[in-house]
Amino acid sequence: MVKLVLVRHGESIANYDNTYTGWSDVAATDNGLMQAHMAGQRLAQTGIQFDTVHTSMLKRAIVTAYVIQDELGMNDLPIIKSWRLNERHYGALRGMNKDKSRALFGDRQVAQWRRSYTAVPPLLPAAQDERAYAIWPDSIVPRGESLAETERRLLPYWNDQLAPRLLDGKNQLLVAHGSTIRALIKYLENIADADIDGVEVGNAEPIVYTLDNKLQITNKEILHVN
Repeated sequence: MVKLVLVRHGESIANYDNTYTGWSDVAATDNGLMQAHMAGQRLAQTGIQFDTVHTSMLKRAIVTAYVIQDELGMNDLPIIKSWRLNERHYGALRGMNKDKSRALFGDRQVAQWRRSYTAVPPLLPAAQDERAYAIWPDSIVPRGESLAETERRLLPYWNDQLAPRLLDGKNQLLVAHGSTIRALIKYLENIADADIDGVEVGNAEPIVYTLDNKLQITNKEILHVN
């Protein structure tokens, strides 16, 4: 049996302000950092020994991962940062207050953009230049994404980086974002497209999967920190 642990970053400034974030590189709040410490402490209680840490290119997830590693006493672990683990890109909605978006577009439309598997938010006119992604082709930076598109960019990372290590019996810790974790949960648990809208991922609440030698789930536990 092998462990895969998924953790959404601690509360970000955008979470606190109730704005769409996506690939915007916002920081964690003081409360978010406290949540990260608590998540690390809860994980330390499990005694799980990790082999590798995986996170996105966004500092709210990176800092959460660093704090958790520190609480685990595992600062020596290799950490891999990938754009494939970035939050879903909210297109032209990024930076907008969610209540304002409901006033502009209506509750039903906003609910569809946020929770549907296939709905795409309004796109940016052009992808924005990002220094962090300059070494990759311009095509990797989206103008906006559905959850389905987020899953499609995430799955190569699962196939190339996570699954091989898990099949080798190495416990993995992934610290990412609400939408990318929802997309991975959908894949791992074979959740229907129509049912993924009911899946919620709390800030800094570790989800611990126990997987067999074929990476089938034998147990799932959420470590609540509040």
